[in-house]
Parts: sequence; C-alpha cells; structure tokens
Amino acid sequence: MNTTPHAFALFSGGLDSILAARLIMEQGLVVRCLHFVTPFFGKPRSIPYWEKVYGLEIEAVDVGEDFVRMLRERPAHGFGKVMNPCVDCKILMMRKAREIMKERGASFIISGEVLGQRPMSQRRDTLNVIRRDAEVRDVLLRPLSAQHLDPTEAERSGLVDRSKLLGFFGRGRKDQMALAERMGLTEIPTPAGGCRLAEKENARRYWPVLTLLDEPTAADFELSNIGRQYWAGRHWLSMGRNEADNAALERLVRPGDAILRVRDFPSPFALARQITPWDTETLRDAASLVASYSPKGVRAAESSGGTVAVRVQINGESTFIDVIPRRTPALPWGEPEFTEVRKAIKSENQPTFNE
Repeated sequence: MNTTPHAFALFSGGLDSILAARLIMEQGLVVRCLHFVTPFFGKPRSIPYWEKVYGLEIEAVDVGEDFVRMLRERPAHGFGKVMNPCVDCKILMMRKAREIMKERGASFIISGEVLGQRPMSQRRDTLNVIRRDAEVRDVLLRPLSAQHLDPTEAERSGLVDRSKLLGFFGRGRKDQMALAERMGLTEIPTPAGGCRLAEKENARRYWPVLTLLDEPTAADFELSNIGRQYWAGRHWLSMGRNEADNAALERLVRPGDAILRVRDFPSPFALARQITPWDTETLRDAASLVASYSPKGVRAAESSGGTVAVRVQINGESTFIDVIPRRTPALPWGEPEFTEVRKAIKSENQPTFNE
C-alpha cells in the first residue's frame, strides 16, 4: 500500500470494475481501487474479502455528504426511472477519484464502464458528458471499451499498451464472462446495480427525507434505511423490526429526537425526528402505533381492557404516555405511494433524461 500507484480504479464490487482493474494490472502497472460509500450504495465490510478473492488493493471512500448535497441541489442531469441520479453520481465519483489521483501522484483513473451497456449512463453521448463534466477528459481510461473510444494520454504516452485494451459493447455479458475465465476468476459477482435509489420501495423512503427536511444529511438517509418508516405530514417516525434495527436506530439518535418504547414489555425502539415540533397529541398517536408492535403489551392491554405506558425520552428526560395500542391510529401514518413520488420526480427532471 506504500507504492505510488500508476492509476486509481473506481470499484463497485461488480464484475466490470474487477475486470477493468485487473486488465491494467496485467500490463505490470500498480492499480489501487476506490470503493465509494454513501447511504445508498457501498459495502465497505466486503473489502477484505474482495481483496483476497480478486487480488486487488481496495480502500473505502465516504462521499455520503457530497452525494446528499447533490440530491438537495437536484442532479443536473436528472433522475433515472426511479430516484437514481446515475449520470451525476458518476461525475461525482470521478471528480473525487481525480482529486485522489492528483494528491497521490498517480497518472490516470480507470472505470469499468462498457459502451452501450446501460441506457442512461453508458450511451456514447452520456459517457462524453460524464468525462467532460467530471473534468477527467484526458485521465479517464475505460479499458473494457477503449477500442471504441479516443486514446487517452496514458495510451498515447505508451504507459498503457492500447493494443491490449478491449472493445466490449452492449448489454451482453458473454465477453466479460470469457475474460473472467481467462483471468482465472473463480468467483463471479452476481449482476446487480446495487443502488438503493434505483428501487421503488426505497424511493418511497427517501423522497420525504429529501423534500420535507430543510437540509437533509447523510445521517438522515441512513436513518431512513432502517426498520419501518412512517410519516404524518412532517412528523417522521422510524421503528425497529428487530434487535439489529433497534441497535442501529439507537446509534443514530441526536439531540432533540424523541425515543419511544413500551414500558414493562418488549417493544420496538422508535425514533421520532424533530423536523417540526411534536405536540402531545401527535406523540400520543405515535406511541399508540409503537405499542401496537409489542405483542405482550397488546395482550396486556386487551386482558385488562385498558392501556399500556409508553416511555418518551427527549434529551435524557422521560415522560410516560398511557395509550391503547392501535395499528391504525388517528393520524395517517405511512409513506407516499411510488406513483406520487415518480410524478414529483418527473416534474423536477431535466428534459434530456426524462422517460
């Protein structure tokens, strides 16, 4: 890890990024991989395994706050079919890779993109836009499709032998699988986008965070990834489904948040984020919903014909609210339908990348 690399490669964990890095390494060059992490993608815990299986050097790079800033300001090139800003995402990562390249004295950066593979972010015109807007025009090498693209400085200078680069094109995977076999890769990653923003159910979680918070942060989106998510206007309630969720929610509590748990009985850990002030009746309504997910609490209330107590803790101070456990409380707790989210996204989208 102390050797100055010739290049830094964008590494997703997918087959294309593995092949691109290995292809350049076959020319005797030192390649260091960058695995970008946000609340929406990235598996930093997998890095030791990837390094062992694929023979790569990989480091995690957290770009969560930069990514969320891009979402707040809205992606210049629009969203994809769901809430995925694929073009702006690539631009952001390549800008960061260029910064790291310059700081550490490398000569170029590598991407595993294949011309024509993805309809939004890997068309020829889009690849050119990414290269231009990320200001990596002469340092970005795409080894898998290089024969279809203009030579880079690394190729013109002789650092990289262009004749050993490839001309992959389109959505098929036959060429990639053949190359993986030639390289002796015994484990092939399952094809998958890996970005939560491309999934409809996650868009329903993320859109309220993006549009109802004045200035959402990466931590807010991390919170929206956990457990059950409920909204009633600008009141936001996150509730654990299991002990792992409960522990994750507890780590994300910040000053001003309200913590709700049923007293005397096992229950979910619920976190009420203070976007707008929670009055007593709204907290009572949320407490009733939380209590409905405590089976023993529900049975106790039913057998006594009464209520259960929910502890509400804010900044270390506790109060107790007696409630009847109800899965359908007074307020319309829930998430927006994807049709609503998609309509809102389309109204903001840039015309070039609309469906």
